[in-house]
Amino acid sequence: MTEPTPQSATAGGLLVARTPEELRRALSGPGHVALVPTMGALHGGHRSLMRLARERADTVVVSVFVNPLQFGPDEDFDRYPRDLAADTALCAEEGVDVVFAPSVGTMYPAPQMVTVDAGPMGERLEGASRPGHFTGVLTVVAKLLNLVRPDTAVFGEKDAQQIALVRRMVADLDVPVEIVGAPILRDPDGLASSSRNVYLSDAERRSALALSRALRAGREAAAGGPDAVRAAAHAVLDGAAGDTPPVVLDYLALVDAATFTEAAPGHRGDAVLAVAARVGSTRLIDNVSIPL
Repeated sequence: MTEPTPQSATAGGLLVARTPEELRRALSGPGHVALVPTMGALHGGHRSLMRLARERADTVVVSVFVNPLQFGPDEDFDRYPRDLAADTALCAEEGVDVVFAPSVGTMYPAPQMVTVDAGPMGERLEGASRPGHFTGVLTVVAKLLNLVRPDTAVFGEKDAQQIALVRRMVADLDVPVEIVGAPILRDPDGLASSSRNVYLSDAERRSALALSRALRAGREAAAGGPDAVRAAAHAVLDGAAGDTPPVVLDYLALVDAATFTEAAPGHRGDAVLAVAARVGSTRLIDNVSIPL
């Protein structure tokens, strides 16, 4: 893989910064700055984030950094797809101004002694399945916000618990940034766009479509209340457990959109139906907003 040289410019004028010093030079001008934090392996879903950022800002920064702090010891940090040349080409196509692509040593020049604790909200669902994950996420997001100093940061709503925690972090810590959520982008077959989709075989992908079917079934049952939503979604996933290959459910939960606590039987207001499952060796997440 050929990587752009530090502070290099692509044909579209995009600057690639590899260090905080290069980033500061690239952002020395005036105007509204929007940040799109990513772990690379960029796809159509990321394009939608960049386009939303462009609508809101004079300067768009995309960070490309696979953050080791948010991966557990048995997760896919080493095999997570990385192709900075392809990522910068996609960013140039979308009119991004700056790509910030630091190394692990640049982001963590010494062992990270101080981290951002995600609290009880980060111990549920994804946090329960991946202990310490959200502490790693919030820590790197805090570092990126401090380095870029954006006016706006754009996150995908596919990671619903993540964006809820980022919003809570910036509110609780008085970080002067607007957090904007970009709607989930789905492939034509309904599967939520994800960098991990490349791991799926054709058969695994067919099985994985049960996640979006379950979410649709739950949303269609919303008039019956929270229990009906859960039952409708579980019915789809129970059937998919017998597929070849099977869908192995991690969790299915209907939660309050702001706190990610389970929606009680009489819940009224915005809720999120969230699912995580494994198909083969690939772990996938998805969600849908459901007003109750």
